[in-house]
Amino acid sequence: MSEAVVADFAGRFYTEKMETMEPITGRVLLSRKQLVLVTDDQETRIPLSSVVDTNIGSPPQAFKQFFNDTVTIAYKKDGQQKVAVIEGTGQNVEKFKTVFFKVIIGGQTVIVKHPAKRGGRITDASDRKMKLGLKRGQLDLKGNNETVTIDLGGVIDFGREQRDIGGKTRPTLSVDHSEAGTTLTTLITLPNGRKLNLLGRYVRLEYSDIMEDLEEIEVGEEEVETLVSLYSAGGSAELGMLVTGDINETKAIVDKLKSKELVEDGDEGLSLTAKGQVIVNKKIESVNA
Repeated sequence: MSEAVVADFAGRFYTEKMETMEPITGRVLLSRKQLVLVTDDQETRIPLSSVVDTNIGSPPQAFKQFFNDTVTIAYKKDGQQKVAVIEGTGQNVEKFKTVFFKVIIGGQTVIVKHPAKRGGRITDASDRKMKLGLKRGQLDLKGNNETVTIDLGGVIDFGREQRDIGGKTRPTLSVDHSEAGTTLTTLITLPNGRKLNLLGRYVRLEYSDIMEDLEEIEVGEEEVETLVSLYSAGGSAELGMLVTGDINETKAIVDKLKSKELVEDGDEGLSLTAKGQVIVNKKIESVNA
C-alpha cells in the first residue's frame, strides 16, 4: 500500500474472493483511501468510496458459526453489493471502528441547523456549513468561532428525515439530545447521501454502546428521586434546592451519583450529565407508559 496506513493489525476475515465462509488469518490495513485485507496468497482491496454500510458486534447470521465480535463492511463492486467480515483480538475491533469512521466521514463539510428546536419549540437558528469531527461517544461540529458538541449519551431520539435545510429539501439526520436539562434538536445533512447513511450508522452504534454501559449501572430509588428532582429544577440546581430531609443524606446520595457519572458540578450548582438525563428520560417514560 503506497499511501499512509492509519490502522494495521492481524485478524481473521472473510472476503468475496474466498471459496467458503470459513475465515482466514491475515493483515487488516486501512488508509484514507482504501481497506486492504491481505493473506500470504491473496488480497482484497476495498475503496472507501464504495462502502455503503458497516456494522459492529454480532456477525451476519450466515457467519455466526465462524466469527465472534466483528466489523462487517458492505460495499459495492461491479454493481453488486459485497461484504467483508473482519474479526480482531482484544480491543482491535473497537479501535478499528473508531478509526474507520473518522477516516470515512470525519472532516466532512456538513450543513447544520442548531438548535432547530429548543424544548420542543422551533427556533430561528440559521443553516450554516460546519466541519464534522468524531470522538468516542460524541459529534463535534466546528464552524466560524463556534463548536457544537453532541454527547451521544444524551441522545433521546434520532432518525433520517426530509427537511428544508441549506436552501432545499434534503435527506437529513435529525438528532434530539439533552443539554443541561433541555432537549435540543440538531439537523445535519451531507451532500453525499451515502455518507449521511454512514453518519447515521455511527450515531446508532455509539448510542447502542452507551445504552449497554447504562444497563450495567445500578441506581437506587433515592438516587432516581434525586435525579428527577434535579431534572424538575431545569437540569441544574444548588444542593439546598434538592434537600427535603437530612442534608448529609442528600449529599451522600449526590456523591454516589457523581461516582456513577450521572451528575456533575456546573456553573449553577449540580447538573445532570448526559447519562443522568437518559436515566431520567427512561424513568419518565416508564411512568407515562
